[in-house]
Amino acid sequence: MESVFGESPAPSPLGSTPQQPARPTNGSGDGQPVLTHVDSNGQAKMVDVSSKNDSTRVAVATCRVLLGQKAFDLVASNQIAKGDVLTVAKIAGITGAKQTSSLIPLCHNLNLSHVRVDLTLNEEDSSVMIEGEASTSGKTGVEMEAMTAVAIAGLTVYDMCKAASKNICITDICLQHKSGGKSGSWSRS
Repeated sequence: MESVFGESPAPSPLGSTPQQPARPTNGSGDGQPVLTHVDSNGQAKMVDVSSKNDSTRVAVATCRVLLGQKAFDLVASNQIAKGDVLTVAKIAGITGAKQTSSLIPLCHNLNLSHVRVDLTLNEEDSSVMIEGEASTSGKTGVEMEAMTAVAIAGLTVYDMCKAASKNICITDICLQHKSGGKSGSWSRS
């Protein structure tokens, strides 16, 4: 599958293959996708959502932080000098979701109904798996809020563990599911 930039997406190390979400077209009937955050002159713009109907919108995103054995053992035993990594990262992820429009220039400021961030230790690869969910009732989706939540939680894990290992890798930040709005539901397969 080719992106709007003419490139195939990189395969995910998690083993899933991304699906192409529904996209607006250029209106010419040729089915060509259009980037909604770019005006007719190619300049960045914020999408006008004033004519859209409110609907319940939910998005789920995930992220993995590969810690390495030493840092993983310290997190698992709550021995990281900076404190309780999983609790602090959870709070940071929730805060990140609430600050998305301040961090991503063309995102709308949303009235979030709920944000959930869960962190799970995975002994098999010495990683932390992060899942974030955001929901709202509004005119635009919450995909960026869910993805920001997991990204900020992952960065917080990195920050709190960097004294134990410089070999930490944040990877696989991706949308897993979204529902609501004109384009309906989508799930990664």
